[in-house]
Amino acid sequence: MPGQRARRLRTSASALAAAIALAACAGNTTGPGPRDPVRQSESEYDIARDLWLRQGQLRPALEHALKAVEIDDENAEAHHLVALLYLAFCAQGPAECRLGEAERHARRALELDPDFREARNTLGVVLIHEKRYEEAIRTLKPLSEDILYQTPEKAWGNLGWAYLEAGDVDRAIDALRRSIAAQPLFCVGSYRLGLAYERRGELAPALAAFSRALETNAPECSRLQDALLGRARVAHRLGRMDSTRADLERCVALSTSTETGKNCRSWLEKLK
Repeated sequence: MPGQRARRLRTSASALAAAIALAACAGNTTGPGPRDPVRQSESEYDIARDLWLRQGQLRPALEHALKAVEIDDENAEAHHLVALLYLAFCAQGPAECRLGEAERHARRALELDPDFREARNTLGVVLIHEKRYEEAIRTLKPLSEDILYQTPEKAWGNLGWAYLEAGDVDRAIDALRRSIAAQPLFCVGSYRLGLAYERRGELAPALAAFSRALETNAPECSRLQDALLGRARVAHRLGRMDSTRADLERCVALSTSTETGKNCRSWLEKLK
């Protein structure tokens, strides 16, 4: 069955690399022959994953991931990776955002393996970006309650995001609190909780949540530009101009190539 095959494919990168190396050695002893498309697809998937996660090369990674699914359309992991890479392009700006392609590949991964929980979470994220909030909630809510999902903070965090975008702030706050309770290092959950409190006009809790996001003891959290912009926004409403400038300057120092970085720079220039 496709789902069983997909689960067999879901091995670590190191295991895949070892298998490919052994296959190469075997090829040296048996002579030339046609390459197994399953292994070739896995190899392309491995290359794509390494290019993205280790080297930060998004475009070459997508090229290899697409090649992996072209070689073997039943490689659920590769379809999921393609969806994630398309989402990564969307994070850089609207010009190269392909949400339709991201959704198609996430759904194909789930078609191949209905128990592929990470792909279900990714589909929920795509639906939020597509502003299909009710459908995203229907996708993410069962996942948040799935005891077998190993990273429930993601499901709760994205469910809270969907509620927030749908205008249900109370349910958003509840879900986002659950995401942080499930994993205190999940700073994106704290950031979104700050947005929810800000939306409700509760500035002190919003400021605390944005600060908690930035001060979470995980490497990526201190570089969360959106949390810096959010905290600057709330500090400005509270009349704390020094704090506002400090966070905007820190945001700009991180990057001005992102949409958030551009917004920080624009606002900082207006304050001068």
